[in-house]
Amino acid sequence: MVKRKQSALLAVAGLGLALALTACGDDGSDKGSDSSGGSSSGGDVQGKIGVILPDTESSVRWESADRPALEAAFKDAGVDYQIENAEGDADRMTQIADSMIGNGVTVLAIVNLDSASGAAIEEKANAAGVATIDYDRLTLGGSAQYYVSFDNTKVGELQGQGLADCLGDKSANIIYLNGSPTDNNATLFADGAHSVLDKISNYNVVGEQAVPDWDNEQAATIFQQLYTAADGKVDGVLAANDGLGGAAIGVLDANGQAGKVPVTGQDATVEGLQNVLAGTQCMTVYKSAKEEAGALAEAAIALATGGEADTTGTVHDSDGNRDVPSILLDPKSITKDNVGDVIADGGQTYDDVCTGDYKKLCDQAGIQP
Repeated sequence: MVKRKQSALLAVAGLGLALALTACGDDGSDKGSDSSGGSSSGGDVQGKIGVILPDTESSVRWESADRPALEAAFKDAGVDYQIENAEGDADRMTQIADSMIGNGVTVLAIVNLDSASGAAIEEKANAAGVATIDYDRLTLGGSAQYYVSFDNTKVGELQGQGLADCLGDKSANIIYLNGSPTDNNATLFADGAHSVLDKISNYNVVGEQAVPDWDNEQAATIFQQLYTAADGKVDGVLAANDGLGGAAIGVLDANGQAGKVPVTGQDATVEGLQNVLAGTQCMTVYKSAKEEAGALAEAAIALATGGEADTTGTVHDSDGNRDVPSILLDPKSITKDNVGDVIADGGQTYDDVCTGDYKKLCDQAGIQP
């Protein structure tokens, strides 16, 4: 661990309370809760923090979970901040970054859309004396001072083990539906899953393809093609997140195999949790947004106050040939038996998950309001 200055510790003293309140939602006043942006001024901590989220399509988490958690943490710490969403457009992210730098942010955190554009943003920020943080995705060839994320190789390992648990000892044909080829996390997810499943000799990979930009519509088309090429002889699907998993489930359902072929996921979205409860998805991986946002807020506030963040180790950037100081958190495997843990943690609400026909499934799983 590295030491942080006392001022940074004081700034985040109330962080735990803010994160505990995150799940209760916004009161609608000056929250910047729309997808285009949100900011606050007049904070007690020196400096200003900018955060650029990637999109609203690859996962609902960015706006429904990360944004409110970050807002709660920054406001509680009394720090000026600005949060924007690039809406999947790398040029838009560059424009937002230029604007934030021009408006005087002292710390800039980004979830890159691709490493090349992310590295260019970080180079420009550092030239202007702005400290940078990679949030959730490592920018290969970048220059960020810190990387805040979950252990993404472990995410893939949990997915691989989850699929193996659902398949059991039988021989199985597996299709991999991987995330975006421009997202380093997607590579780590796939590597982690392969490290588990490749050791099982009676598993056979009958198809594997990355889905550009994590696009769910493209995922459905890609999975249909892989499924057809395998003559429908598919026993398991390693889908990198809940959106891709949902796309695969749609194809399986059209072929009368939904619920018969286990499918993995990630992000513990409402749809993903409902699919797990319904038995059409065998597991998902939960990454607490309030935990990750809290780690980012603490690191950003430390930099804004001239200090250093506590780290858990380093992650190697192969393109930049450097080891990036990192704060890596532990993901959690979610099956039908522990869906309630996500709701208890505030990752999703009971009312959102246990609605309509899913209320009975929640009751059967012992999930209470």
